[in-house]
Amino acid sequence: MALTKIKKAEIVSETDRLLTGSKLTVMARYSGASVKSMQALRGQARDSGTMVRVIKNRLVKKSLESNTKFKAVSTDFLQGQLLYAFNEHDELAPAQVLANFSKTGTPLEFVGALTSDGQFMPADDVKALASLPGKEQLRAQLVGTIAAPISGVVNVLAGNVRGILNVLSARADTL
Repeated sequence: MALTKIKKAEIVSETDRLLTGSKLTVMARYSGASVKSMQALRGQARDSGTMVRVIKNRLVKKSLESNTKFKAVSTDFLQGQLLYAFNEHDELAPAQVLANFSKTGTPLEFVGALTSDGQFMPADDVKALASLPGKEQLRAQLVGTIAAPISGVVNVLAGNVRGILNVLSARADTL
C-alpha cells in the first residue's frame, strides 16, 4: 500500500522528532529477520526505553536534510533494509539492545549511529559501545570498589575479637 503525501510528512516529522530527542540513534540492517523476531526485538527494546522503527530510507534522508543538526551528515549509509533504534535517556541502550538481540540468532548488522550532537559514528564504534557495561553495572562496580577497603578494615577488626573468643572458648572447654 502506497503512502500518501500527508502520511509521509507525518513520518518525516516524527522521525525528525525522534532523531532530535534521541541521545543515540543506532542503524542496523535486518534483512532475513522474521516478523516474529522483529516483534520480539521491539518488546526487548521497550523494556530498556528504546524505540525500534523501520522507516523508509528516503523519508529518513528527508528528515536528516530538514534538521539543522544533521545537515552535515552524509546519507551514504542509507542503503538496504534498515531499522532505527532511538533512546531519549540512555546512550548505550540502543546499541546494547541490538547487540544482545543479534546474539539470539537473528542476524543484525550495525551500519552506524547518529549521536545527539549530530555526528555519525561508524559501525565499529557502535559495536564497542554495545560491549560496555550499562549505567547500573557501572554504579554497582563503583559501590563495590568504594566498599572494599571499608569491609577489609571491618574484617581486620573482627579478627581480633574472633581470636579472643576462640581463646576464651578453648579455655572454657578445658575447665
